[in-house]
Amino acid sequence: MELIGAIWRKSTRSDNGGATCVEVATNLPLVVGVRDSKDRRGPTLTFAPAAWSSFVAATRVGTLASRR
Repeated sequence: MELIGAIWRKSTRSDNGGATCVEVATNLPLVVGVRDSKDRRGPTLTFAPAAWSSFVAATRVGTLASRR
């Protein structure tokens, strides 16, 4: 899915070596886009803004459970 008008930025949690980089577009009113910065033409994940905010908040405080 191409997100018209998306302004992509590299996640602050991305690996500086480039192995695990993601880009996030938070400037669109109804959707947040997430993509692999190494494959910018590849698939894009989309989230409702409220769901993305909840995910970011949970990762900041460490409340996400790990699946192994």
